[in-house]
Amino acid sequence: MFSLISDFVSGLRNMFRIPELRNKVIFTALMLTVYRLGSYVPLPGVNTEAVGKLFEQLGKSGPGMAKLFQMVNMFAGGAVQRCTIFALGIMPYISASIIFQLLTTVYQPLKKLSQEGEAGRKKINQYTRYFTVGLSIFQAMFITKWLASSQSFISEPILPNNFFNYFLAVLALTTGTTFLMWLGEQITEKGIGNGISLIIMIGIVAGMIPAIYSGLQDFVPVMVPEGDGGVGIASIIGMVALYVAIVASIVLITLGHRRITVQQAKQTRGRKQWGGQRTYMPIRVNHAGVIPIIFAASLMTFPGMILPSLKQWAAASTVWFIDSMMDYAGYAMQGTQFVYLFLYVMLIIFFCYFWTSITFQPAEVAERMKEYGSFLPGVRPGRRTADTLEKIMERITLAGSVFLATIAICPMMLSATLGMDQYASYFYGGTGLLIVVGVALDLVQKVENQMLMRHYEGFMKGRGRVKGRGPRPR
Repeated sequence: MFSLISDFVSGLRNMFRIPELRNKVIFTALMLTVYRLGSYVPLPGVNTEAVGKLFEQLGKSGPGMAKLFQMVNMFAGGAVQRCTIFALGIMPYISASIIFQLLTTVYQPLKKLSQEGEAGRKKINQYTRYFTVGLSIFQAMFITKWLASSQSFISEPILPNNFFNYFLAVLALTTGTTFLMWLGEQITEKGIGNGISLIIMIGIVAGMIPAIYSGLQDFVPVMVPEGDGGVGIASIIGMVALYVAIVASIVLITLGHRRITVQQAKQTRGRKQWGGQRTYMPIRVNHAGVIPIIFAASLMTFPGMILPSLKQWAAASTVWFIDSMMDYAGYAMQGTQFVYLFLYVMLIIFFCYFWTSITFQPAEVAERMKEYGSFLPGVRPGRRTADTLEKIMERITLAGSVFLATIAICPMMLSATLGMDQYASYFYGGTGLLIVVGVALDLVQKVENQMLMRHYEGFMKGRGRVKGRGPRPR
């Protein structure tokens, strides 16, 4: 243990000995500090005390609104609850990127543009930025109108009901998201790591300390009888061990991949033979990343949002069983019930296959292998190769989807069995922990690559190093 700590400290010391890497790390840290400072700047004209009361009432209003608020607030680093200029966070840009990635596979002009190399990708990125600004304006208008009309929850006004305050709030929220998008691009270009991913990760990590404190307050009294301090220490150790086990499993699956043997055909030129080498095609076990959980969690918030209105309609109905059905639906769609968990797991598995089918095209991979004179041993090039890759991908996706579903329901199971606070339990699994672990692994890998290029040891001397998650086959 002490040897590992010593190697890590030595790696940090070597990292700051390289001038170029040191400047990149310092620049990244400064930009992330600017982001955290901006997440405490409130919107102009907003009553922050009234906002705190509003979100307190919102958490009690229903599971759908509470889950939606917790998820959005987690990605924004708590800026939503504080109603700051970064309340929208970087999520409009993420949404725009996902939309354009989907359009690239189904819309032929964008698909051709993506095949034009670096120039085409720059053009698509430019369209993504424009769409991000438009999406930010739309979301900012919705949030501003919602804040101004939320006096029904509390007695105090949140935002003065006039056009000038509306315009100023929309402008501040849109500018905040645009600034974060620019900040992320600057980190990617001049710093270390992917800037957008780092901004999301820092926002999630910033909420971990209060969440852990809240979790300890709720967890220890449930598991520890009064006056028995030894059991309390054991309970805390159990929480830490469970967290380490979950993180270790995420690291294992994130870095795990299936290596498919690829044989290169031999070519004879004169008296010499070329090719004939055997290589491997890495296919990630968790090919879809966190996208399926985001899609599934977004869809599962809608029943909790519309059920209160349906219950009011059912109460006024003369048919007796409609009211009973609405009551059962409201009970079944609570986060700890079997029906909710079953639907959530099924949606995650479905979106895993859906996203994988979009981002991984076996026919294109097989055609590219055929053009370069490569083939799978024992499999004919062309259609047979595509069918083989598709079967392999289906099996791997099943394993990855089951893992994602298990990680996604961990917070709900902990909240139900241990009585842990819901917000605290979200850091024991789900999207937040997957993003933090994945981005941290990618960051460490890039830092180690920079160090090894300059003949320095990485963070794990003589014990291997963090291996890349492998390129995604296209």
